Parts: sequence; C-alpha cells; structure tokens
Amino acid sequence: MPVPSEYQRATDDFYRFLIIVRDLAGFGSTHQAYTMVQGVLQTFRRRLEIKDAILFASVLPPVVRAVFVADWDTNDPVRPFEDRASMTKEVMALRPGHNFSTKTAIGDVSSALRQCIDGEAFDHILRKLPAGALEFWQV
Repeated sequence: MPVPSEYQRATDDFYRFLIIVRDLAGFGSTHQAYTMVQGVLQTFRRRLEIKDAILFASVLPPVVRAVFVADWDTNDPVRPFEDRASMTKEVMALRPGHNFSTKTAIGDVSSALRQCIDGEAFDHILRKLPAGALEFWQV
C-alpha cells in the first residue's frame, strides 16, 4: 500500500494552514501564527477527556493532530468550557513574552482550520463531544 497522500503532503498542508492563520490574524510570520494555533489547540484540549480528544484528533490534518497532542500531561484535570473571552486569555497565556495572539484567536484558528478540512466531518465529530465543543470552533 502506498503512503497515504495526507502524510505525503503533511508539511505543505501545515504551512498552508499557518499562512491562512497568519493572514487572518494580520501577523508578519508563521512563527507568530504557530504559537496562536498551539495556544488554541491546548486550550480546547484541556476541556476534553482523553477519549474525546482522540476522537477530535481523528479529523485533524496530520501535523495539526501532532501539535494537538504534543506535550500533553494527561493527568491534568479537565476544565469546563467557559466564555470565549476567558478561553482567549488562556490562549494568550502560552509563552506570554512571545505570544502575539489576537482577541479573535479562537475564531481565526477555527476559520483557517475549516478551510483546510472537511467541515461536515469536523462538525459531526464536534457534535459527539461535550457541550461547548461545537461553540468553541464556531467562526
């Protein structure tokens, strides 16, 4: 069996995603976009049980999936979903000296991600997750 195309194109697809995030946020580099993406993914991940996080990861592109699970302390307690402003502050708390996340970080990352994946499959999985998950990823 050949290597699946999603793995063959993983790096190119990830940079395309970062460029979309960069442009939506008005950043000058994909490095700034990466930190914002990482903050959004970690903020969402903190609100999921492991089984739900694995289900969510199944619809992500390979490198985004890797960022989503990287450096995860699975012993951390699961947090409740909060209002978007509170969760955005959490996004901004990742590496605060080097984090340029915008007040629209969650929406920007959601919009970019939705441009790079199957939106129907994404929403289908989000509806299986705890209350608040679908709203988190709304643009």
